[in-house]
Amino acid sequence: MTENDPSGQDAEKARPAVAQPDAEQSANWAQPAPQQPDATGLGGHATPHTGAQQAYSQEQQQYNPWSPQAQHAPTQGHQIPGQQTPFTQPGPSVYAVPQQRQAQKSTSGKLLAGVAAIALVVGGVAGGTVGYLTGDASGGSAVNALDAPKPAQQTGNLPAGSVESVAQKLSPSVVELQVSGRSGAGEGSGFVLSTDGYVLTNNHVVEVAAGGGQIQAVFQDGKKGTATIVGRDPTTDIAVVKVSGVSGLTPVELGRSDDLRVGQPVVAIGSPFELTGTVTSGIVSALNRPVSAGGNGDQTTVMSAVQTDAAINPGNSGGPLANMAGQVIGINSAIYSPRSAQGQGGESGGNVGIGFAIPIDQARRTADDIINTGQATQTFIGARVQTAPTGGAQLGEISPGSPAEKAGLKSGDVVTKLDDRPIPNADALVAEIRTRAPNDKVKFTLSGDKVIEVTLGGQPVTPN
Repeated sequence: MTENDPSGQDAEKARPAVAQPDAEQSANWAQPAPQQPDATGLGGHATPHTGAQQAYSQEQQQYNPWSPQAQHAPTQGHQIPGQQTPFTQPGPSVYAVPQQRQAQKSTSGKLLAGVAAIALVVGGVAGGTVGYLTGDASGGSAVNALDAPKPAQQTGNLPAGSVESVAQKLSPSVVELQVSGRSGAGEGSGFVLSTDGYVLTNNHVVEVAAGGGQIQAVFQDGKKGTATIVGRDPTTDIAVVKVSGVSGLTPVELGRSDDLRVGQPVVAIGSPFELTGTVTSGIVSALNRPVSAGGNGDQTTVMSAVQTDAAINPGNSGGPLANMAGQVIGINSAIYSPRSAQGQGGESGGNVGIGFAIPIDQARRTADDIINTGQATQTFIGARVQTAPTGGAQLGEISPGSPAEKAGLKSGDVVTKLDDRPIPNADALVAEIRTRAPNDKVKFTLSGDKVIEVTLGGQPVTPN
C-alpha cells in the first residue's frame, strides 16, 4: 500500500481497530497503488511503535476496541483508550482516538458511582462540628449559613482571556455528531465553519456513516439537523460534513498553530461520554509530537500533534482546542491511555492528562480542499521510508518521476532533519511532511550533513 493510497474498505468493515506495526517499518509516499497487506494503513508508512485504537465502541454485537479481545499488544510505544500496552521505548508514539463514544444508555448511570464514599470522611470530628452548629462555647446564639442572604447576582462582561469567556464564545459553535452505519453507531464532536452548515470534525468520527449511514448534528440550543459527508481524509484524520436545513449558524474563529508555545493555556470543548457541551482547560504540554492513531488495523493516521493536558475523553474527538482568545488552534483527536487506566472489561480508557490535537493550520488547508473540490490533497515525496538503526528516517524505494527522485534523493539516504526540525525516525518524517502543503520547498538534511532541497508533491486522497 502507498502512503497516498488509503486502503479500501466497505462500510461493513469501517470499524475502529488497532494499527499493527509494519514488519519492515516502511512507508510509501509514492503514487496510488493497489491494496497490499499493510498493518499501518499509511501506504507502507513505518510505525515502529504501538498500534492505535479508536476510543469508541459500537452498539450491540459490533466490534468493541475496548474489549479484552481488542486489546492488542504491538511491539513498542504508547497505548490508547481501550488498548493496553505498556510504554517500552521512548520515541514517537501511536495513540488511541477518543472519538465516537458508544451509544450506550448506561453511561450516565456510571457517573454516580462512588459519590457516597465521601460522606463519612470527617466522622472523627463530627462531635465538634455539631457543637459549632448548635451553639458556641459561651452559650450564645447559633450561627447558621442558611440565614445569610444570597450574594449579589453576577453581572457585567466576562473577563477577557478567561475560560468563561472562551466557553461563552465557542460553545454555540460546537456540535455533537450522532453517527450510525451498517457496522455500528457512536458519537463525537465537531465545530461550525460556516453559517450555512459546514462542520469540521475527525474522519474517525464519521467514517462509520460512509456508504449510506446517518449523521445527526445536535447544536447547543437543542436544534438538530441531518448531516452528510462532504469529504474526508483518513490519512490526516480530517472530515467535513454539511448540515442541511440550517442557516444563521455561528462559525468559529480559526487561529493559527505555527506560533503556539509550550505552557500557554488552552480550552477544549466537546461531548465526552455523551455529556454535550463539556468544557475543560489546561495548557499546551508539547508541540510537534509525532502521533499515529490507527483506524482499523490497515489505516493509520500520522500527525505532528499539539499535546495538551486539557481533559479529553471518548466523545471529544472532532471538537475544538482553543486559545484564550477563543480561536480554534487544533482538533482534539487522540489520547494516551495506559493499562492502569482501564476498567474491567476494558471500557474506561479515559483521560490521564495526555491528549493530542491536529494543528489547525494543517486541518484548515485540508478542509478548504474538501469544501472546494470534495476531495483532500495529500502531500508526498514518493519514497518508502523506515527508521534507520542509528536514528533518522532511511529512504527505500524511490518512485520514478516523484519529488524525491527529481530532488536527487537516493535509496539508502538517511534523513536526520527537515528544515530545522530533527527527524529521529520514520514517524517524524511522515508527520512533518504532512504538515506541509504541496509545492512547499523544504530542506532535507541527510546523514553526513548533506542538504537537499525538495519541492513537495500533492495528489488527491481517495477515502477507503
